[in-house]
Amino acid sequence: MADEQQNRTPQETAQDMSEQQQLRLQKLNRLAEAGQNPYEITTYDRTHLSSAILKNFDALEGQEVSVAGRMMSRRVMGKASFAHLLDRDGQIQIYVRRDDVGEEEYRAFKDFDIGDMVGAKGKVFRTNKGEISIHVTALTLLTKSLRPLPEKWHGLKDTDTRYRQRYLDLIVNPEVRKTFEKRSQIIREIRAFLDSRGYLEVDTPVLDTLEIGAAARPFVTHHNTLDIDMYLRIETELHLKRLIVGGFEKVYEVGRIFRNEGMDTKHNPEFTSVELYEAYTDYFGMMDLIEELFKTVTQKVCGTLDIPYQGQTIHMGGNWARMTMAQAVKQYSGLDYESWQSDEQAREECRAAGYKVVDSATRGECLNELFEETVEEHLIQPTIIYDYPIEVSPLAKRKKDNPMLTERFEFFITQREMGNAFSELNDPVDQRQRLEKQAAARRAQGANAQVDEDFVCALEYGMPPTGGLGFGVDRLIMLLTDSPSIRDVLLFPTMKPRD
Repeated sequence: MADEQQNRTPQETAQDMSEQQQLRLQKLNRLAEAGQNPYEITTYDRTHLSSAILKNFDALEGQEVSVAGRMMSRRVMGKASFAHLLDRDGQIQIYVRRDDVGEEEYRAFKDFDIGDMVGAKGKVFRTNKGEISIHVTALTLLTKSLRPLPEKWHGLKDTDTRYRQRYLDLIVNPEVRKTFEKRSQIIREIRAFLDSRGYLEVDTPVLDTLEIGAAARPFVTHHNTLDIDMYLRIETELHLKRLIVGGFEKVYEVGRIFRNEGMDTKHNPEFTSVELYEAYTDYFGMMDLIEELFKTVTQKVCGTLDIPYQGQTIHMGGNWARMTMAQAVKQYSGLDYESWQSDEQAREECRAAGYKVVDSATRGECLNELFEETVEEHLIQPTIIYDYPIEVSPLAKRKKDNPMLTERFEFFITQREMGNAFSELNDPVDQRQRLEKQAAARRAQGANAQVDEDFVCALEYGMPPTGGLGFGVDRLIMLLTDSPSIRDVLLFPTMKPRD
């Protein structure tokens, strides 16, 4: 039968599903005619989840319990039947016999469909084959399912359908449930780590009146009462820094971010980030913090610091590798940033080595381009890359001994940038100049970019030396759940509407 089902055309499958839906509707109508409404029940007295019964069989054997869940299978054998109910923890078998529940209730049970929500009361026992089960004395149809589930023998494998109809994915693919249970645990452990170190969790606005922040295109909406365009945030940074100015010395936010950009296995238009800021520390303090955070969360969630990811073993323990961007570029490209005396020399050496750079590229831009082209693909194990060029770091503090570089780092795992951190720029004059330059460059590209004058005003009141850090929660979840795509760790990823 499985082969026959797998060889059916999509049209045949759709027709078969339509026929099954019609049969289920007929059953619903028969229930209505008999004065029964399978949607009117509001509560059911469930005493145990499946896992509690399976784990505590010795104590519960012979005891009466009540369970409830979705019927995932049924095997009718004349006067007795077996079925499996799925609840939030897993499945448990029920044994239904006509002589125990009565002829009318048994006949009704045989009319149940796979997918129906069922309540079952009975005594815990073990079958002759050794399976822990419930010998049913009473059954209740809690909800009628009007659509058939995907065929159990090949499950729901089509990724497009899985992402669009996540509710089906969760029903028929138990491993998907585990991924999202782990997602919740990861976020909980991140909060626990930061809370234990004195950080205060805060909420900042999702809507802004200015197109500001990171170099990303925002989503635009319109506020009818104010009659102005507003922008969904592309970061939480500037509001969190205002709180540092206001005297909150350690703050963080677990927040939803929106960027109107491309979609691939690493990017979704909305995603979750963590940003945190701490007064009186710098980017080296943030390096130590992120190492400890990732190691702590990994150990708590996975029980080990050596984790599998897409055929590789990632070693989260030990001291993470640390290299300056210039050191990394020299190691993997052979070009030496430190030897460049001018922008022109930098461009000439890059081109001579076969790398394309634009005519206006500066030394810093050449360094950053070489890093992206030659280094990132090698950063599989946890690695911190620091001292970024000023051109690509408008919010980071300049290095004292080299003002063309900044006290900024990014950290990489599995060839992916996982997060970004600075010694935060707190010089309001320097900050205004960089924001004006950034806004002008964005406007030249057609954006409605502006300088956030209130943020500059806040800096003018004085922000203490501060270290800041942000990282993508979804990418961490991908890593700790061995998931190849960001869509695998988002319950409802953004999808193009079907035609």
